[in-house]
Amino acid sequence: MTSSAADTFRAAFGADPAGFSRGPGRANLIGEHTDYNNGFVLPFAIDREIVAAFAPRTDRTIRLATTIEPGFQTANLDDLQPGGGWAAYPLGVVWALGEFGVDLSAVTGFDLAVSSTVPVGAGLSSSAALESATLMALTQLWDVRLDRPTMARVGQRAENVVVGAPTGVMDQFASLLGAQDSAVFLDCRSLDYEVVELGLDAAGLAVLVIDTRVNHAHATGGYGQRRAECEEGARLLGVSSLREVTGSQVEAARDVLGDVVYRRVRHIVTENRRVLDTVATLRTHGPLAIGELLKASHASMRDDFEISVPELDLAVDVACASGAIGARMTGGGFGGSAIALVPASQSEAIGQAVIDAFAAAGFAAPATFLVHPVDGARVVSSSAS
Repeated sequence: MTSSAADTFRAAFGADPAGFSRGPGRANLIGEHTDYNNGFVLPFAIDREIVAAFAPRTDRTIRLATTIEPGFQTANLDDLQPGGGWAAYPLGVVWALGEFGVDLSAVTGFDLAVSSTVPVGAGLSSSAALESATLMALTQLWDVRLDRPTMARVGQRAENVVVGAPTGVMDQFASLLGAQDSAVFLDCRSLDYEVVELGLDAAGLAVLVIDTRVNHAHATGGYGQRRAECEEGARLLGVSSLREVTGSQVEAARDVLGDVVYRRVRHIVTENRRVLDTVATLRTHGPLAIGELLKASHASMRDDFEISVPELDLAVDVACASGAIGARMTGGGFGGSAIALVPASQSEAIGQAVIDAFAAAGFAAPATFLVHPVDGARVVSSSAS
């Protein structure tokens, strides 16, 4: 991966990079749409990543290049206008660092080129991977000394304000704070977190990603609508966030909420409980025992939150019928990927069963691949290689 980023850097800027950073994507084991409702989530960093090759400049210019398009984009620290497209993410990080106390008048520009193995639009958070890789590069270039939870908030701020996607902070926490064979158990209200061992290797399990290739975009459409519906539910219940609501309160307020908002709220409340139950089950019985919680999570997203699509439902159903311990859609929904917790020895057969089922249903062929929980974002080296 560093070689691809280095080649892109040399092609765009005609020089060698000074160093490399990596930002992993993430899969969410359980806890969907709970993050912006101040709830609980359990994501993990994956071994699909964005690598950034970088070098300092002596002026105030920022130049950005990527393997997916020729040439480079240019910005200036004295008149930072992030604009749209992929460059809005790294430039948004630059802007957001200023919001978090970094003196942008005292730093110099930089060149940065990125390559990626995180599928775009697959629900594996290529955006957080890009933000994290950029943050790691700037810790090196600018000697930024923020702790990782604060860096996660920087990435979220960039995405919310500059990109315009109303996401929570889960993705950035996973990308920055992940650990080998572990997930990040995050309380999105307090931002307290704990690294929880998954124990997949010892149990002979793997995580199979089924990328439906049904693309989604969080900056527009259904994601924002679901967030608005959750906010309406909180308003009607007289609370600051749905984190404060119990299941009995939801049932008692069913008529007040109306059918749609009631089901949205019910998903958040029950999903928070499933996250807590998953963490407890992992600690007491291990990953082989969490399958029913994953299945229940998907059913809730399908029926109550209504963010699944037929391709995701088929992927989950076929994976479970073919030997998966459990499966669910992951990410914001309306497309993207499902994850299945599978016996590693059966992963290929389960993936093939899903591919065959998609063909029989007349759907475009999905991409299937394994991901492994890995360490979070970091600087890879401080010299070109």
